[in-house]
Amino acid sequence: MLSARLVRLIEDHAEELFRGLLDDLQSNPRTPAYHRLDREELRSRLYDVYQNLGRWLADTTEQHVETAYSELGRRRHAEGIPLSEVVFAIILAKCHLWEYIRTCGLMDSAVALYQEQELHRMVGRFFDRAIYHTVRGYEHAVKARQEVAA
Repeated sequence: MLSARLVRLIEDHAEELFRGLLDDLQSNPRTPAYHRLDREELRSRLYDVYQNLGRWLADTTEQHVETAYSELGRRRHAEGIPLSEVVFAIILAKCHLWEYIRTCGLMDSAVALYQEQELHRMVGRFFDRAIYHTVRGYEHAVKARQEVAA
């Protein structure tokens, strides 16, 4: 089972994690549309992911992930952010999380290695669901806009 200690460490260091991701999103050549977004709005979204990681991972129904990330997809569509950049932003969030875990030296025993593997599986599943629901929300927004235009 996933170590609560690992999740708590991530949640406790959400501030560090989100700052690195925020800087990356607003300077990465693969996310130029994010360079113009309000830094404070991005901050609250990114901070929420890391600060509430335990809640996100424990959500076995997927309902909270679906609701939050479908809305994110619709909002990013309304802001004119290309879908490829939206997906890449979520991938960056996952990469920053893994880089943080790797550099913190949290894995110092066989038990910790097992916990890291379990965390990797659960986090991967969360981010996969986040991407899926973001894309669905984005697609729904595209379809709604097309229906209004027709």
